[in-house]
Amino acid sequence: MTARKSGSRLETEIERCRSESQWDKIPELVRQLSAKLISNDDLGELLLGECKLQTYLKENPIKQGASPRGPRPKLVEVRKHLTAALDRGNLKADYLQEASLLMAKLCYVEGEHRDALGHYGRVNLDDMQLGGAPVYRLSMIAEAYATKGLCLEKVPAASPSLSNKNTGSPSSNRSTTDRDQEIITCYEKSGDIALLYLQEAEKALSVGIQNRSPKPGPTAQDLELGYFLETGLQRAHVIHFKNGNLTQGVGRFREILRAVENRTTQSLRMTIARQLAEILLRGMCEQSYWSPLEDPPTVSPLDDPTRQGHTHTKNYSLSRRPRVYSGENLFCPQENTEEALLLLLISESMANRDAVLSRIPEHNNDRIISLQSASVVYDLLTIALGRRGQYEMLSECLERAMKFAFEEFHLWYQLALSLMAAGKSARAVKVLKECIRLKPDDPTIPLLAVKLCIGPLHWLDEGECFGKIVIDMGEKAAEFRAKGFLAIGLVYSLKATDASLRSTQEEYQRKALGAFQRAQSLSPTDHLAAFYLALQLAVSRQIPEALGYVRQALQLQGDDVHSLHLLALLLSAQKHYHDALNIIEMALSEYPENFNLLYTKVKLESMCRGPEEALLTCKHMLQIWKSFYNLTNPSDSGRGSSLLDRAMADRRQLNAMTLPDFSDPDTVSGSSTSHSGSEPVSPTSPSTISTLSSTLSSPAPPFFPVFILQPPPLPPPKNPSFLPPLPPRPPAPTKTRTQSFCNHVCLRQLSSNRNPPPRGLQDANTLGFSSMFSVCSVHATSIAASRVEQALSEVASSLQSSAPKHGPMHPWMTLAQIWLHAAEVYTGMSKPAEASACTQEASNLFPTSHNVLYMRGQVAELRGNVDEAKRWYEEALSINPTHVKTMQRLGLILHQLQRYSLSEKVLRDAVQVNSTAHDVWNSLGEVLQAQGNAAAATECFLTALELEASSPILPFTIIPRAL
Repeated sequence: MTARKSGSRLETEIERCRSESQWDKIPELVRQLSAKLISNDDLGELLLGECKLQTYLKENPIKQGASPRGPRPKLVEVRKHLTAALDRGNLKADYLQEASLLMAKLCYVEGEHRDALGHYGRVNLDDMQLGGAPVYRLSMIAEAYATKGLCLEKVPAASPSLSNKNTGSPSSNRSTTDRDQEIITCYEKSGDIALLYLQEAEKALSVGIQNRSPKPGPTAQDLELGYFLETGLQRAHVIHFKNGNLTQGVGRFREILRAVENRTTQSLRMTIARQLAEILLRGMCEQSYWSPLEDPPTVSPLDDPTRQGHTHTKNYSLSRRPRVYSGENLFCPQENTEEALLLLLISESMANRDAVLSRIPEHNNDRIISLQSASVVYDLLTIALGRRGQYEMLSECLERAMKFAFEEFHLWYQLALSLMAAGKSARAVKVLKECIRLKPDDPTIPLLAVKLCIGPLHWLDEGECFGKIVIDMGEKAAEFRAKGFLAIGLVYSLKATDASLRSTQEEYQRKALGAFQRAQSLSPTDHLAAFYLALQLAVSRQIPEALGYVRQALQLQGDDVHSLHLLALLLSAQKHYHDALNIIEMALSEYPENFNLLYTKVKLESMCRGPEEALLTCKHMLQIWKSFYNLTNPSDSGRGSSLLDRAMADRRQLNAMTLPDFSDPDTVSGSSTSHSGSEPVSPTSPSTISTLSSTLSSPAPPFFPVFILQPPPLPPPKNPSFLPPLPPRPPAPTKTRTQSFCNHVCLRQLSSNRNPPPRGLQDANTLGFSSMFSVCSVHATSIAASRVEQALSEVASSLQSSAPKHGPMHPWMTLAQIWLHAAEVYTGMSKPAEASACTQEASNLFPTSHNVLYMRGQVAELRGNVDEAKRWYEEALSINPTHVKTMQRLGLILHQLQRYSLSEKVLRDAVQVNSTAHDVWNSLGEVLQAQGNAAAATECFLTALELEASSPILPFTIIPRAL
């Protein structure tokens, strides 16, 4: 009785050691088993043979795709033990099957594949029961199926098939297909049973650790897959893909990933998840996608059409299958990018968790492998998130990779690019500095930094340093050296615009011209070099030379929008307004949604065809704005057409139409009442703004062209001394007030905005809206002023709306600009009510913008309210002290008030800011003349005449200067 109980405990210990792969303990247990005489030596022979075979494979692992041939001394001993156990025939049936499986495995290791298949045929693997089998036996069965599949791949087809192999007969094709089916089935069974074994082994280990003494045994991560189990898990989908059966391969991937995870398979799961994500991103479209919870389709466009009739179908069942995740609250992807992103985020978390951070030499190989695996995941994340425009999320993922990205250029560079795309320009420049340190001979990196410095950041000194890095590379920079000079020229050009002293401006303009000329000589076929050289010459008022270079740029790149725009401005500077308008219309035929060109068209039409045509263009801009940003028109109530629709129907009545003044409380309340019939579209309506609130379901945001990022400034007011007189205003017909009231309501609904701009929209004042209507580019003082605008606008918005909105700022920046252009046209027509209404629309978006305040002053001047106009101008200058147009108008008002000294001071400051503003010189001459300083006044008038002769319809600086 005691011997039987002792034998039971001993057999349990042996079974545990076999399940946990503790082969070093088996010899001692076999000696104890033989000493107790509770069994014959056949079981001991089996255990010793298995122990030595597993030890040999651990010390001499099989390489992927190859197996050792010929007997080895240790394998000879293994064969002796297994042969002895099989020949005596004293083993139980279960142990006899195990001995046969081990002998077949030994034959494969020795390269005897036919013998191995013979042993498997005698055992009949399909009859081996999985229910109630010990854990170690599950591993043996899984390895047996994998080994059988390997042998079938290496052994040629049977003789009957060989005779028909080269004949192309149907029986030959059928035999090959059946053989492939059998091989795939072996691997799939092996993979399923391997997952079951690993789940049961981890469960048994957990139970054993809890029940044993405080001295624990091996933990779950000590389990190793081994060559055969790993082959069973990975080989099936490889064959599917090799045969062109992508559908079944993806289905096999999903089956493995749905199985309950254990620590042994974590590395394998990360590899499979990464591979599946790559297939979903590169080899599958939304139309061919199917849910992970559904069976793969029998016919799919993903599969090889030549093998449509030879697809693999799963026709087996196992008595026990691995546990899979199930439940009611599980997330299920709905399309391929969503599933790929989910897989990659899981892989990324695993890669970060298992990252090897140690820098000691012993861990060098592991660290390299860990880094390569993570880099592949992040590259795929870049593809997946880039498709959705989720650059913010991508930059956050890459920031998590920085802990093991020491001295790794690729990850640093990816982080820099993601920060650029996410709009985090300042951080991107800092990361690019590290990239330059890691790869100092690459000229593209400092050029990217220059692009950010002269673009959204306006860090001109830093941009100059980065540009000089490229130039100093010399011949190493190759064709990028010309880009370096181009970047330096842009920096000097912007510095010239920002400079307050004329001598400094002339010095930087000279440097900019020299840099552009050098870039053009190094790269004579680059249209940008010729274009920016022409632009700089135009800014310096060298109009004939600029025309020559802009024509050269157009010869190199005939459809460049900025070159066409510059040509039109140059023609307008030579007073060829009709030719300039023809160029603009030709450019608009290629770029119909370019608001920059449309703004210039408004000015030219006002000059050539009258303000009526300009207002029609404003209506066209509103329609483009609505369609371009996918906004709906809530004014389809049938109560009348808009003001500009009415203008198209009867242009003769255009000047007779009036709009309500929003300073009138009655008209404001009436306007509110008129909206009761139709609900206006909120700026943050789902139909109007793509707010990327959901990472997995939201589409990529629309790509905004360059002309929206840097909109042009509002044109200066017309000076009676230099511009032709405006057409007379016809008399207004009766009932104009009521008609214009309804018309204006519809026009407002076309813009779809009654509420103040979203809180995120207020950021438009920072380097954006403050420079849109400026005569000059962004000045250092105007940057600070625009920040004041931002804060004031946020306060004003909070007073007008208790629920701040969120959304992209570009649509509302563009809309405000359209309204201000329309207001200026009405001002030129001497229609203060309509100009005030349009200004109010812009004020609803940016209530404290200095451009809006300036336009309010214009309207007040038109009405004869000099004191009110002076107050508006002073408020505008309190926000932006260098706004030249406001300074000029304020100087004239002070002149009217006979405050000559202060007027002269304001106008001289304006000339200091922009020495090419002819209207400012003219106003200064009038003030000096009123003071009796005839000589100085004459000089100012002559300067004004000289500048006006080369003054374009809009300033040349409205064309964006960016690398």
